[in-house]
Amino acid sequence: MLHSCSSIVIHAAGDLRIEPQEVATPGAGEVLIQMQAGGICGSDLHYYHNGGFGPIKLREPMVLGHEVSGIIGALGTDTGDLQEGQLVAISPSRPCHSCAFCTKGQHNHCLNMRFYGSAMPFPHIQGAFQEHLVVSAAQCAPADGLSAAQAAMAEPLAVCLHAVAQAGDLTGKTVLITGCGPIGALCILAARHAGAARVIATDLSDYTLTMAQLCGADTPLNTAINPQALEEFQADKGQVDVHLECSGAPAALAAGVACLRPRGILVQLGLGGDMTVPMQALTAKEITLRGSFRFHEEFFTAVKLMQSGAITVDHLITHSFPVSEAVQAFTTASDRSQAMKVQLQF
Repeated sequence: MLHSCSSIVIHAAGDLRIEPQEVATPGAGEVLIQMQAGGICGSDLHYYHNGGFGPIKLREPMVLGHEVSGIIGALGTDTGDLQEGQLVAISPSRPCHSCAFCTKGQHNHCLNMRFYGSAMPFPHIQGAFQEHLVVSAAQCAPADGLSAAQAAMAEPLAVCLHAVAQAGDLTGKTVLITGCGPIGALCILAARHAGAARVIATDLSDYTLTMAQLCGADTPLNTAINPQALEEFQADKGQVDVHLECSGAPAALAAGVACLRPRGILVQLGLGGDMTVPMQALTAKEITLRGSFRFHEEFFTAVKLMQSGAITVDHLITHSFPVSEAVQAFTTASDRSQAMKVQLQF
């Protein structure tokens, strides 16, 4: 053991603690990261407010966090071209590379996945909100030219790149995005990059819709103020080619299906528990429903897109707090009227 460091641990709903965490020396193929930035994700908030989501519940204390970047503090052996002092984005996706899904290239469905900060398995997979963390060199995407805050956005951007890829070719398409939190906003950026001609975005908050416009949405619609806002896109069996559903809300799903043209594509990202699906409309309009879950190789693509300037995420990082103010950071991140992506500084 090298030393202990601070980590952010959830014990139960509303019970978030800053605790010491022992850190090991990096071995073969490993590096020691001095964490710099960590973004608070919707799943972190679910653990904080509800102790889990759907059937996934906390059964023991767990370090949160999976949207992180840091500086390489020490190298083990066999770590390739990585260098001490280098800023890297750290992929939380740690598949086994040997199960049936990994060997088919479907790493996001790995049977033995060790995804940071997940209560799916037991014992839980501890997260990355730790001042120092030993990681595999294969998880590290060199982030030269980016800030630590930008590099920590690679994970949510990768989620959205994977979802947009599920939708197929978006060139010249009309895309509807329901739910404009961080994932919805990043989906707008990803859809624009993929060639979408028109992006319609819905949410219940003017603040998030303003962010959606900054990301390139042509038509931001507040469905809390105007529940019928999407009606014009339902004419003639639907005007929308692709619906990216990011809210996990049954009403948003149903409204989007009504807007999809026959043989349109619905990609479901939002995880709001089991939802009622308008199956009759899906069947009659021959709509394709595709799920989208996590990512793998898209993580490195996300870093490269930010490095090249093809996708800019800076305006989505609205707040930053030191680790000592973790509870305030989580409270702020829960307020969709004033916060988009809230990050912790390590």
